[in-house]
Amino acid sequence: MTQACFFHAPAGSSIFPAIARALFSSALSLCLAGCGLSKSDPAAEAPPPAQVENQQDSNVFQVDRPEQFPLFAAVGHNAASQLSATGTVSPDVARTVPVISLASGRVVDIRARLGDTVHKGQLLLRVRSDDVSGGYSDYRKAVADELLARKQLTRAKDLYSHGAIPESELEIAQDAEDDAKVAVETTAEHLRLLGNDPDHPTGIVDIYAPISGVITDQQVTNAAGVQSLSAANPFTISDLSSVWIVCDVYENALPNVRLGETADIKLNAYPDKVLKGTISNIGAVLDPTTRTSKVRIEVANPGFIRPGMFATATFHGQKQEVHTTIPSTAILHLRDRDWVFVPAGDNKFRRVEIVTGNTLPANMQEVASGLTPGTKVILNALVFENSVEQ
Repeated sequence: MTQACFFHAPAGSSIFPAIARALFSSALSLCLAGCGLSKSDPAAEAPPPAQVENQQDSNVFQVDRPEQFPLFAAVGHNAASQLSATGTVSPDVARTVPVISLASGRVVDIRARLGDTVHKGQLLLRVRSDDVSGGYSDYRKAVADELLARKQLTRAKDLYSHGAIPESELEIAQDAEDDAKVAVETTAEHLRLLGNDPDHPTGIVDIYAPISGVITDQQVTNAAGVQSLSAANPFTISDLSSVWIVCDVYENALPNVRLGETADIKLNAYPDKVLKGTISNIGAVLDPTTRTSKVRIEVANPGFIRPGMFATATFHGQKQEVHTTIPSTAILHLRDRDWVFVPAGDNKFRRVEIVTGNTLPANMQEVASGLTPGTKVILNALVFENSVEQ
């Protein structure tokens, strides 16, 4: 707020004009100094500076006596280059067989279901079919025709022996008899293929398992209709004694994959088990979207591999690389991750995440990433972890 100051000269003053002006100027200066305008200070009105507090790093630990924790300098290990790729378990197509029905009809009994383990020759389902009736009718007609042809042949032979007919008519009768026998054999075999005895037809067609394995697909239910040799097969049986691991490998990594070489397989369901597989096929066409190629690995099934499982395949290349190696005791497994403790100066140690590789002899562990040769780590990570927690 602006304050006004006034100076009043005494009336009737006899002071000289110069002295009056000097006194007036001095008085005005004093007045302005006492009640002059106050200017705002931006620095005084600004908020105080923010106080920054350094938050403690949860991966850094300070100890009083670091000498009580022995250190180990990571060493280099020469090994072949590795490539890891994820994939899924699939049945071997060559070991997968569809179960087909040679007769059309209605399902009256199902003896197996999806996921069941079946054996070769085991009854899977029964179908009531009119094809049996038609087949039996054809068979009986063929039998009657053959009986007539046989009598005609016998008569022709007798007439020919007495010179009553020429040889050509005898040959015609013989040919008719041969054709009739073929028709009988064909119609009888048709009934046998339908699972019926030509002499005792039942109208029911039994369908058996062609191979031993696991039913991996079912397209039929009770009272459902079945078409002969239809595309929707009632069952599909897969022999899972050997399965495929199909992986996606990026194009720049394909030179590390070769036909006939082995690969290490780890299943997500069984991470502690390492299986061996053989590369049997490398896709000739790349996926234009992901720039990957399908690599197929054949693996013998120990009994616990199931189609659809996720797996990780590790391919071993020909190029030698230097991998970091440390004792397995220097690794702390925490929250599904692997860690090591490295010196950080001033009696401090930092917890560093690593990715482990292969397990080596003499209780050594390969480190795929997160650590370089020469880096010192605490030899016993578990002991150090327990000490800092206390």
